[in-house]
Amino acid sequence: MVEVSNPVCGDILKLWLKTDGLHIEKAGFKCRGCVASMACGSALTEWLTGRTIAEARALTAAQIEQAVGGLEQASKHAAELAVDVVRKI
Repeated sequence: MVEVSNPVCGDILKLWLKTDGLHIEKAGFKCRGCVASMACGSALTEWLTGRTIAEARALTAAQIEQAVGGLEQASKHAAELAVDVVRKI
């Protein structure tokens, strides 16, 4: 389990992964924060499933933002939070 937080808005995102050593078989999350952060956490787990750790680490905030159908300028931090949690794995 890895966890990141945004000190500005207070959002917290936790991520759990089950892997076979190479591929991510299952991903789960828990989020305390705004709706955008929750949506990005959900999109993140869907995107991660079936990918390799290397692919996960190459994920960009733009990819997460696209997966949720775009974000308002004030909510773009949510996609960054999702990327930050992946970089801790």
